[in-house]
Amino acid sequence: MSGGKQTVRRLKRMQILLAVDGGVSDGAIAAAVQTSGSTIYRTKKRFVEMSLEAALSEEPRPGARRKLSGKEEAQLVALACSGPPEGCVRWTLKLLANALAEVVEHESVSCETIRRRLDENDLKPWQKKMWFIAKIDGEYIARMEDLLDLYAEPHDPKRPVVCFDESPIQLIGEVRVPITPKPGKRYRYDCEYKRNGTANLFVMIDANRSWRKVKVTDRRTSQDFAVCMRELVDVDYPDVDKIRVVMDNLSTHTASAIYQTFPAAEARRILQRLEFHYTPKHASWLNMAEIEIGVMRR
Repeated sequence: MSGGKQTVRRLKRMQILLAVDGGVSDGAIAAAVQTSGSTIYRTKKRFVEMSLEAALSEEPRPGARRKLSGKEEAQLVALACSGPPEGCVRWTLKLLANALAEVVEHESVSCETIRRRLDENDLKPWQKKMWFIAKIDGEYIARMEDLLDLYAEPHDPKRPVVCFDESPIQLIGEVRVPITPKPGKRYRYDCEYKRNGTANLFVMIDANRSWRKVKVTDRRTSQDFAVCMRELVDVDYPDVDKIRVVMDNLSTHTASAIYQTFPAAEARRILQRLEFHYTPKHASWLNMAEIEIGVMRR
């Protein structure tokens, strides 16, 4: 019963247990469910020795340890999203394998490993529809490794990691009142809408626990950013020692913005509780808040 989707295999295990409970022989079960005798034996054994859920669930499958660590996989993504080597029109699996082997602690990396990791990240660098990283230099790698090390640290409640980003949003309204659905009918609304201006969303998520916050503002100026940071310190995390904030390189995301908004003593108090970590240029995918915004939009 190795083939098929997991839900189908789970259904077959249910059928096996129901048939066993009804007194059906193993041979008849194998013919009816179209499975092997060994699968029937293992399902019954796990049910008797463990539990119903254990009998229905997948057993741990043996396999080789992943060759690339999380940091090495991030380096592969960065390579695949950068320009190809000089003299080449596009990246190939062999080119990526050779380039990655030069920056990771492996003697060689197979093309199949590259293919699988790219497939998991939905990357196809040989196609023209892709996003592009202008240049992978020392600053890029330093910032990338700083963030990856930050994400990999054990959770410290006194030094939380908060990912911060912002996104404009268009406000639209209904021209006609929608028709509420009745039993068997769909919700109906007019395709015409009216524009009600725009707003800004400040999005904050804790990288190590299920906490997120969305603050709506009219603008996204330095003052708005500074007020957001003060709320993060005084309201959201009042009892921690240091808040490590991950954000991009927008011109308002600076310590000077806080000094421009508040008196010097207040600004210094706020900044003593903050530690800024910046994503590399053109690498917003390293900020978890950017991913959260993408999920909200979809």
